[in-house]
Amino acid sequence: MTPLMIGLLSIVAILVLVQSGLHIGIALAAVSFFGVALIRDNFDIAGTFLALAALDSIAKFSFGVIPLFVLMGLLVSISGIGRDIFDVAGQLFRRVTGGLGVATVFANAIFAAVNGTSIASASVFTRIAVPELLRHGYSAKFSVGVVAGSSVLGMLIPPSLLLILYGIIAEVSIGSLFTAGILPGITLAILFIATIFVIGFINPADLGNSGERTAKSDVALMSAGQMLWLSFPIVLLIVIVLGGIYGGVFTPTEAGAMGAFASLLVAIARRKLTLRGFWDLLLETGTVTAAISFVIIAAHIYARLLSLSGLPSELSAIISTRDLGFVTVMIAYLVLVILLGTILDSASIMLILLPLVVPVMINMEVDLVWFGIVTIVAVEIGLLTPPLGLACFVIKSNLQDHDIPISTIFRGALPFVAAMFVALLIVIFVPELSLALIN
Repeated sequence: MTPLMIGLLSIVAILVLVQSGLHIGIALAAVSFFGVALIRDNFDIAGTFLALAALDSIAKFSFGVIPLFVLMGLLVSISGIGRDIFDVAGQLFRRVTGGLGVATVFANAIFAAVNGTSIASASVFTRIAVPELLRHGYSAKFSVGVVAGSSVLGMLIPPSLLLILYGIIAEVSIGSLFTAGILPGITLAILFIATIFVIGFINPADLGNSGERTAKSDVALMSAGQMLWLSFPIVLLIVIVLGGIYGGVFTPTEAGAMGAFASLLVAIARRKLTLRGFWDLLLETGTVTAAISFVIIAAHIYARLLSLSGLPSELSAIISTRDLGFVTVMIAYLVLVILLGTILDSASIMLILLPLVVPVMINMEVDLVWFGIVTIVAVEIGLLTPPLGLACFVIKSNLQDHDIPISTIFRGALPFVAAMFVALLIVIFVPELSLALIN
């Protein structure tokens, strides 16, 4: 077989292995090892090749941002900050029709600014928001749908683990990606709120008499002082982390360290953390970081295989020879990402496609920061689409009401998937939305 044929078969092999249940990192590393061995006709060279790729992939200062933001997210989750944000948001929007739904989107957007992962947001707000939404007369479909939809904000609003992963794979400034994600993240949150109003107009039964019912509920009103007190920890963390990055005080890695330390102080001050609990958090941080590290190493090894096979260069040549325009290439890429989103998780899609596509985008002189935001929005659609729909399954596993089937969660998330498609189009056709704060 030619190197080019080996490169093509490696993609098919990885997809088959991942779909069969093999971990994405193991699939990437194994296929890359045997691919290099076939191309070079030497297993010793393949082993040395992989060892060098593994060292190069994580021996970087910027990589330290991952364990720090993972630890910060875990500390924030146990501190009860998510519930406080939801309570304050519920108070602010209590007289609005669909107010608790709006509050869920608002709280998720704020929580995303210190959490960094959609899965954690889905888990936290399933336990916090869904029972309250059901208690105030919202339909089960809407209650789980609004949590599923708004949870994806965690991967777009910085700090985001997917943005960090993209930055490492594509070798793009993580700070620039964080900055680029702000306005698209706010835009998506606004579109989700608009979706709630549309749902209320089309099918008022999903929201019930939510505005009137919430306004007259038995929940005690909070004073302005109470709301400020509950909001203070999250505002403090946002100012330290994002303010430090955008103010030029910290690098993203340093901001992660400061955010983790501030989150630790908040957890201690609220008496939410014991020595045993802190040790468990450190172990979980280590476990998550090790898993991400292995995936990043495997992705770099796979990128080396593709480069060795000549597949990215051949793809660029085909695009140039056949005069395929940028629009055609982007449409094909996005269709592929969204289709893969129905069967693979977000990280797997990026790990498989980016090493192949990024060189093509560089040849076409595409801004990789903008391309990263487009990619994140596209892959996040997969979190809400069957049959995989990872966020929907996380919500199902955390539901206290076990009578709500997974099909109801997918149906509830459908309007928010439509909103994400609108956001994707806006990000594509208005690139200034992503780049305005950078330039």
